[in-house]
Amino acid sequence: MAAEITQTTINPPSIIIDGVSKRFLKRNTHSFKEAFTSWIKGKKVRADTFTALDDISFQVGEGESVAIMGLNGSGKSTTLKLVSGVLEPDQGRVYTRGRVAGLIEVGAGFHPDLSGRENVYLNAAILGMTKKETDERFDEIVAFSEIGEHIDQEVKHYSSGMFMRLAFSVAIHVELDVLLVDEVLSVGDAPFRAKCSAKIKELTERGVTMLVVSHSANMVKDLCKRGIVIKQGKLIFDGPVDEAVELLQAK
Repeated sequence: MAAEITQTTINPPSIIIDGVSKRFLKRNTHSFKEAFTSWIKGKKVRADTFTALDDISFQVGEGESVAIMGLNGSGKSTTLKLVSGVLEPDQGRVYTRGRVAGLIEVGAGFHPDLSGRENVYLNAAILGMTKKETDERFDEIVAFSEIGEHIDQEVKHYSSGMFMRLAFSVAIHVELDVLLVDEVLSVGDAPFRAKCSAKIKELTERGVTMLVVSHSANMVKDLCKRGIVIKQGKLIFDGPVDEAVELLQAK
């Protein structure tokens, strides 16, 4: 295991993770019937906990792009969900400054019976945009998504590709300070993915703080200068992204 490197930020922090631990309940029962039978007999249903994150701490400076890396089940996505506010830590504190938008579950706020147009306004509101802000960006959102005349069609009739393009386009056009990205650049075909990558780079150049989770070494090297490696819930490296990628690939 590599020695941990403590990375300090030059700019004021937009994200602070301070001694954070997160555990999930893991029940050792195979069925409701088994649990009910145990309850009738007065036996306790044994439940174990799985530690997803174990006392991790780091800061992300304003305008900085940082990759969170690790093998499957290491705690990467849990970290993003804690920063987004979807989850709360069991121990420690998570602080963010400014408006945070997460490309974690893209399209989670879309309603299938509403049109694309109605869903743009609904999802933008969920992501914290005012109607005025959405009005100003609406044409740009639709143009970026390449939905065209289908914007007034019910979303339930969209192909999966159309749905994801529109959902991504809404999220990427939110007026934000912190962007959380979790493996979403797999949406659409190669030209659309390239356009998404360019848009995210544009946001970083505008000074948006970014926390990125991806299995793509090329993508994290392209977007980030700093990499954090998590192994079995513990932070084991925080430093230059090339070294983080090298450490991960050596495992």
